[in-house]
Amino acid sequence: MASLVLWLARRTHGTRGGTAFGYARGEAAMMFGLAFVCVVETVAMSALLSDWPAAHAVVLFLDVYTVVLVVALHAASVVRPHVLGPDGLRIRRAVHVDLRIPRERIASVRRELRMTHEPADGELHLAVGSQTTVTVELTEPVTHRPLFGRTRDVRVIRFHADDADDLVRALTAAA
Repeated sequence: MASLVLWLARRTHGTRGGTAFGYARGEAAMMFGLAFVCVVETVAMSALLSDWPAAHAVVLFLDVYTVVLVVALHAASVVRPHVLGPDGLRIRRAVHVDLRIPRERIASVRRELRMTHEPADGELHLAVGSQTTVTVELTEPVTHRPLFGRTRDVRVIRFHADDADDLVRALTAAA
């Protein structure tokens, strides 16, 4: 919910001293479509439960909370972009992933559009809209600590950036 407040205030999280590269455009239509469907469901459930005030109140609260949550999930992606700073690259995915890669560990970076992602040991795929646009290969692994699950070391990171060409150009120039 803090992301929703930042989004409304047109602020970003953790981008000070670096260049931000967004990734939320690829999922915006889907998220707002989902929010629209939730609003339609809220109206329909209100009409269906109008004769049962207690049930109507509970379902209305849950439906409104769901709409706010869906919009807040999108806001989390908007206000937490990838950041290229003096110390390295920070790859993020809403509030779920925050991976910091020191510059000296980046072996290569390339623009690579991929639509399929087979799970592989030592690889991290952060797809948006089922696609990744940037591939970063490392000289030595970095530790990825997911929100849920086991910690693992990754050497190849594939992620989506709205302006992938600019990100690759900036990373290559910084090397």
